[in-house]
Amino acid sequence: WAAAAAEKRQQGGDGGVRGPERPDTPLVLVACSGGADSMALASALAFEARKLGVRAGAITVDHNLQQGSALRAAEVVTRLTAMDLDPVEAVAVHVGREGGPEAAARDARYAALDAAAERHGAAAVLLGHTRDDQAETVLLGLARGSGIRSLSGMADASGPAGRYRRPFLRLDRQTVRKACLVQSIPVWDDPHNTDPAYTRSRLRHEGLPALEKALGKGVVEALARTAQLSRDDADALDTWAAEAEQSVRDGDGGLTCAGLYALPPAVRRRVLRRALIEAGSPAGSLFARHLEEVDRLITGWRGQRAINLPGRVEATRQGGRLVIRQS
Repeated sequence: WAAAAAEKRQQGGDGGVRGPERPDTPLVLVACSGGADSMALASALAFEARKLGVRAGAITVDHNLQQGSALRAAEVVTRLTAMDLDPVEAVAVHVGREGGPEAAARDARYAALDAAAERHGAAAVLLGHTRDDQAETVLLGLARGSGIRSLSGMADASGPAGRYRRPFLRLDRQTVRKACLVQSIPVWDDPHNTDPAYTRSRLRHEGLPALEKALGKGVVEALARTAQLSRDDADALDTWAAEAEQSVRDGDGGLTCAGLYALPPAVRRRVLRRALIEAGSPAGSLFARHLEEVDRLITGWRGQRAINLPGRVEATRQGGRLVIRQS
């Protein structure tokens, strides 16, 4: 693809006249920061769009976190437009502080991408995450101690109705950077990616190299493989939990402590997590320690008080039932 795309650029396009797009042709957007991963993905989408029977467009998000970010976003739009992507749009966002700088930027970015997808009626939004990103995500999940779902990393498809797709998850970062080099595509290296103030940056430039030095090459591939195996296990346990949830509810729909106690711990905690989220606790704010505290109301009952959880959700044990409600 990269070599063929480069040859096409040297020849000045596809050598023909672009025919009119059918109005019912699905639109696929690529989220592009201007970095090597997303620029390579934008080029691949532009090259493959006709074969796939889709229209190809792009969105770049300006986080307003660095001086000159608006100018850089405009430059990315120019490069994407030169790839014959349409529509191409730059969206400026405000990054808050909740959850830390990395989480806040991610939340603002996805909110902007969701809005853009709805606005343009896009069937999918492509993200340029690579196998290296997957390995970093697995290590971050391991450090948080959040369980097997965190170790499963990023899915090939996620978001509402599988809107977000990650076609580069099985490619390493060096390969996609070479694709940009072959095609003479200018790329922007975000200074945040090398700033030690950010956890992922430290992991990328210090943690993973240290692991490879100690354990040898192949750490990234092994972590990515762990992600897939963990995802398979987590999906199976989630299915089991969804089926088991009905069996642990009483006639009024309440959760019975005896029924929950009889479940395997991995299944029981998934049932509890689903119930907490349904009650209003944000999924991204529920950690293993929260579930452990609620689980002790079932397995280590000593008359504990109600447990306060994210989203003003409260869990308490009353008369053999686990009561979860928003305060």
